[in-house]
Amino acid sequence: MTKVVDVDLSAAEARRLALRSLGFGEKKPARASATHVRATAARLGAIQIDSVNVLARAHYLPTFSRYGPYPSSALDDLVHARRELFEYWGHAACFLPIEMYPLLRWRMANQCEAWAGVRRKQKEFMEAVFREVSERGPMSAGELSMGGKSKGPWWGWSDGKLALELLFRQGRVAVAGRRNFERLYDIPERVFPEAVIRADVVPAAEAKKALLVRAAGAMGVGTAKDIAQYFHIDAWWDRLTVKGRRAPAKTGVLFEELVEDGRLQQVRVEGWKDAAYIVAGARIPRSIEARAIVSPFDPALWERKWTKAVFGFDYQIEIYVPGPKRIYGYYVLPFLMGDRFAARVDLKADRKTSTLIAHAAYVEDGLAPRVVAAALAGELRSMASWLSLESFAVGPRGNLAKPLKRELR
Repeated sequence: MTKVVDVDLSAAEARRLALRSLGFGEKKPARASATHVRATAARLGAIQIDSVNVLARAHYLPTFSRYGPYPSSALDDLVHARRELFEYWGHAACFLPIEMYPLLRWRMANQCEAWAGVRRKQKEFMEAVFREVSERGPMSAGELSMGGKSKGPWWGWSDGKLALELLFRQGRVAVAGRRNFERLYDIPERVFPEAVIRADVVPAAEAKKALLVRAAGAMGVGTAKDIAQYFHIDAWWDRLTVKGRRAPAKTGVLFEELVEDGRLQQVRVEGWKDAAYIVAGARIPRSIEARAIVSPFDPALWERKWTKAVFGFDYQIEIYVPGPKRIYGYYVLPFLMGDRFAARVDLKADRKTSTLIAHAAYVEDGLAPRVVAAALAGELRSMASWLSLESFAVGPRGNLAKPLKRELR
């Protein structure tokens, strides 16, 4: 049973609408497949990519969270072989459904215009890099003949890598694949289907509105600011302008037009100060019975303020926090039970010993530890099977550690 939204939403209704929109609470199949990866990508509109591999690469986790164990190679196949997904800047670096490519051409054009006035020497270098990719691609930054050396770990990129990344933002080169997680660049004509390359360019305002509707559909409910941040509409890299260029339309105006067009509906949410928006005609489930270990890079956790407003759950990924200042642990994943986040577990896949390690586990206030531990243990067993890990180890930290250890024996 579902309820058609009128004007006001209770906090519980907003929470259930968000969870259903994000794809949680559906019955998990006996064995998930590429079909479920497609469903995840279509529903969310973006699967964030991240190199952290403490447990599994971040982009593999959203499908597992929603559908359970599936062959991770299915995602790779949809991106690199079937070209049903492509890599570009959505929320961050993301895999996106290929049909969204025309909706992001305005962002690519913006980058071309914004950097049109770079110094002549820099422009000549970029053009030389582009010519080499055109002649030799697909290729990594390290394979450029004039790329130069990196200037340090992490973001200490070489001049060649910087040029390639800017060309990538401009849409002049595309990611054709990855080798040991390193991007391989090529020209779009050799990466994307011809129909995608030849598709009509969508005007910036219309493309932004389409992205806002997709974001609202994925989130379920959010303020204008919340929804705009899903695809980072008008983020700093979109606001770069060149002299004499007309300023882009304000995001608030786009929301007004979407409401007038009947594509979005403005609502009031219990306890929220600002107006919220939902997709017109959205239906709220009467209940949600979810069981999911959720990645720190899942859209449910992209924006901390939205997550706290909807779920009453204050979350921060602590991998970038100095060790002594961490509260819950290094790579902490929230556990979703029913219609709320019920616990946090600091996980690591120790592949040498084939062990899924829970360094720490914490139950949220007001919930029975034994009940939560039993549900979490079931999901951890499923995760261990998916990652081909044979045993468990539970550390002593956290008020859920002891009951969780008992359940996993």
